[in-house]
Amino acid sequence: MVQPTTWAEALAAKAAAPDLLPIAGGTDVMVELNFDRRRPAGLLDLTRIDDLRQWAVLDGNVELGAGVTYAQVIADLREVLPGLATASRTVGSPQIRNRGTVGGNLGSASPAGDAHPPLLAADAVVELGSVRGSRRVPVREFFTGVKRSLLEPDELIRSVHIPVATGPEQFSKIGTRNAMVIAVASFALRVDPGLRRVGTGIGSAAPTPRVAAEAEQFLTGELETADAWQSREPLPELVVRRFAELVAEAADPIDDVRGSAAYRRHALAVMARRTLTWAWDEYRQGVPV
Repeated sequence: MVQPTTWAEALAAKAAAPDLLPIAGGTDVMVELNFDRRRPAGLLDLTRIDDLRQWAVLDGNVELGAGVTYAQVIADLREVLPGLATASRTVGSPQIRNRGTVGGNLGSASPAGDAHPPLLAADAVVELGSVRGSRRVPVREFFTGVKRSLLEPDELIRSVHIPVATGPEQFSKIGTRNAMVIAVASFALRVDPGLRRVGTGIGSAAPTPRVAAEAEQFLTGELETADAWQSREPLPELVVRRFAELVAEAADPIDDVRGSAAYRRHALAVMARRTLTWAWDEYRQGVPV
C-alpha cells in the first residue's frame, strides 16, 4: 500500500504505478476485495491528504473535495446542496456514511451510485488530475459504461464542482428494504429558477447514470410558455404526467434479482411525478432552500 500525504505525491505514485487502486473510505473497494472480485496490484491510500477532505463555496459553486464524506455533506451542505444531502442520507448505515465519499462513488462509476443522480441534475463538473495536469469534465459526460468512466489510468479525482441550489431539489430512491439498500431505481430533480431550467438524474436504470434530457426540455419549455416561474401557478396534471412518461422513457433498465425492467420504468415514472410535485410545491410556497 502506498500512502501519500500530499496531492502531488499521490499523482506521482499513480503515474509511476497506474495499476494502484485508489482507496479513501473503502466502502466499495473493501467489498470487492472481500468477495475476491478484484485483486489490484496495490492500493493507493488517499486518506492522509487533508486537501481532499475540504469543501468551499466559491463564485456560486461548491468545490467538494473527493474525500468529503456523506456525513459531511449531510451536516454541512444540506442548505446549499439539498438534493445531494438527501441522497447522502439514504446511503448505507451511519458507519458507511462516516467513511464513504462522494469522490469514491464517482470513482466506482456504479449505475446505482446514490450521489450520481443529484450531481447529474445539478450539472456538476468533475475535476481530474495527473502529473500531466488537470482537466474538468461535465458529470453528464463522465460515465462511459457499467462501472467505467473517462478516468485515465494515471488520473485521480480531485474534486467536484457543483452549482449552489437556487431552488428546490428532490431525491427519491426505491429499494428492496428501507435501510442499507442498493437502489432498484433512483431519481433526482433540481428546479433552478436562477437559470430557468430543470435538471434530472436517473440511477440504477441504465448501464450508466444518466439524465432525462427530453423530460428536462419539455418541462423547461412548459414553464416558460406558461410564465410559471413568475406566476408560480400549479402545474397542470397533463404536464406532470408527460414529464413522468419522458423520464421513464429515458431509462434503459434490465431485469435482475433486485427488480424487473418494467418495474424500474414504472418506479421512475412514480418518482418523477412525486419529486416534481414536491419541488414545485416548495417553489410556489417560497420555501427557502
